Amino acid sequence: MKLDFKREMKHLYGPGAKEVVQVDVPSMNFLMVDGIGDPGTAQTYGEAIEALYGLAYALKFAVKKGSSAIDYGVMPLEGLWWADDMSAFAEGDRSAWKWTMMIMQPEFVTWELVDEAAEKLAGKKNPVALPLVRFESFCEGAAAQIMHIGPFSEEGPTIQRVHEFIDDSGCERFGKHHEIYLSDIRRADPAKWKTVIRQPMR
Repeated sequence: MKLDFKREMKHLYGPGAKEVVQVDVPSMNFLMVDGIGDPGTAQTYGEAIEALYGLAYALKFAVKKGSSAIDYGVMPLEGLWWADDMSAFAEGDRSAWKWTMMIMQPEFVTWELVDEAAEKLAGKKNPVALPLVRFESFCEGAAAQIMHIGPFSEEGPTIQRVHEFIDDSGCERFGKHHEIYLSDIRRADPAKWKTVIRQPMR
């Protein structure tokens, strides 16, 4: 049987698109790469994605071939976004955007497995950003989220709805803007792209 963590955690990775909901996001382990710049043009962004997916799939195959023989689906790409000057972030000055791109890893993926998979990947494809990938836990706790359907350029109103939900709850935004990319943008119609929009709150 192939484990489907996205389905098992549907409340976190498959919210509806009609209403903003509050969720409690537990601590999970991620492969992460930090960077800065326009994701549409920065070479470092593409290199980060290549390294993350390369290592994520290397881990998947290592686990499947290991003693546990567990098969699972690689989790979707996620991104934390911010800027030192948040007005620049709000106005869409993408060159000043900072980001952490990441892919969640199951609990049975250990430091040892990550090191072994990274070493093997370096000996084969050796992605440029592989040395920048780190493996660590990340916990958001209380957060508001909703599914955005459509291109990234039209996320504004959806993000505003999330912020208004937090304000109406008597809370404040906390932490970084979080997106989870559920569609393959190389193949899917932009009008049908699915992106989870999440904002931690307190």
